[in-house]
Amino acid sequence: MLGLSELGIIAALIVFGVFGSIFWIWAILDCARNESPADNDKIVWILIILLLHWLGALLYTLVRRPERMKE
Repeated sequence: MLGLSELGIIAALIVFGVFGSIFWIWAILDCARNESPADNDKIVWILIILLLHWLGALLYTLVRRPERMKE
C-alpha cells in the first residue's frame, strides 16, 4: 500500500509530465507557425525542441522567442 507521501510524489510527477508535454507541444507549434524559414532556423529549432523535449522548449522560449519578438 502506498503512503501519502508516495502518492504526493506520484501526483507531482504526473502533473509535471502533463504540463511539460503541453509546454513542449506549444513550443513546437509556436516555432512552426512563427519562425521564418530563412537560414534554416525553423528546422534547427524544431529539431532542438523535438530532441530535448521540455528542455528544448524551455531553451526556445528563453533564447529564441524574445529575440524573434524584437524583430
